[in-house]
Amino acid sequence: MSGTSDKIKGLANEAIGNVKQGVGKATGSEKLQVEGKIQEKKGEAQQVVGKVKDAVGKK
Repeated sequence: MSGTSDKIKGLANEAIGNVKQGVGKATGSEKLQVEGKIQEKKGEAQQVVGKVKDAVGKK
């Protein structure tokens, strides 16, 4: 998988995670808020992996 696709998937996971957190807050669902936070962090990690792959690939 290329760095770009990792970064795109990371952005998508972050966005979905943020939506889940918002819905969880609006509905009072702690479970949904936690799931959203986890997915957001997963997305952030995917973006880092993508940036590293891009940096390594440019050498």
